[in-house]
Amino acid sequence: MRWYHAIAYFFGGAFFVNGIPHFVSGVMGQSFQSPFATPPGEGLSPSWVNVLWGAANFFFAYLLLVKVGDFAFRRGLPILTAGAGGLAMGLMAARSFGRFHGGL
Repeated sequence: MRWYHAIAYFFGGAFFVNGIPHFVSGVMGQSFQSPFATPPGEGLSPSWVNVLWGAANFFFAYLLLVKVGDFAFRRGLPILTAGAGGLAMGLMAARSFGRFHGGL
């Protein structure tokens, strides 16, 4: 695996994990924080904005995971790299969103 594939896989995992809370909240019809709210990242965006933002994150994850290099689920290093990116984003999201939803 080339070094720039590792970077793409790391951020692909991060984009994938970031898309989950936005997409799920939007599909459930709930407002949720997004970069498009006022103030950015703290205010609530309507559910349709979160569905679109979550879908955009999934699209970027797809581009980074599938279109860069030779990503395969049977190969350990690409999966671990994407998982590390997902874990990093998950911890950042837990801390960020936890301030507003009682998670801290």
